[in-house]
Amino acid sequence: MWKDSLRVEAYGTLDELNAVVGVVRVMNAEMVGSHAQAEQLEGDLRWIQNKLFDLGGILATAPGQEFKNMPQVTEKDVTKLEKIIDRCQKDLAPLKEFILPGGGKVSGFLHQARTVCRRAERVCVHLSREESVDAVNIKFVNRLSAALFVLARWAAKTQGEPEFLWERDVRKTVG
Repeated sequence: MWKDSLRVEAYGTLDELNAVVGVVRVMNAEMVGSHAQAEQLEGDLRWIQNKLFDLGGILATAPGQEFKNMPQVTEKDVTKLEKIIDRCQKDLAPLKEFILPGGGKVSGFLHQARTVCRRAERVCVHLSREESVDAVNIKFVNRLSAALFVLARWAAKTQGEPEFLWERDVRKTVG
């Protein structure tokens, strides 16, 4: 398979996402032990990294080929992401404006992970138009980007990091 094939681009982008999530874990590790929320985030991110590795392995396998103990991504995994989203949103005020990525180390890198995840989703959708890709894999990546956004907001709130809102340029023209 050529290095510039769409399949390689898909699992390569998931690998990049996994590396960014790893950086978040490094940043979050400074808080583990002193904040229960940091320990919760560590558990969530470790699970996410393992599922990303599973998904990368699935996408690195040519359609129609399977091997013993092949990893899987299932609807149960999508449901787990949705439960993470719901759990975190209980602590967050509803959004009334867009969030600017950044604020703190943990939340800023979670926003970076979210943007890489969105790119991975676009590549996986493109791949699915040319080759067989199980729809649950794309659904997982879609829900993961939403989970990373909510985790960024939740980490900012629970770890005392600032969250910056987009400020509209509301210049009024006279005459």
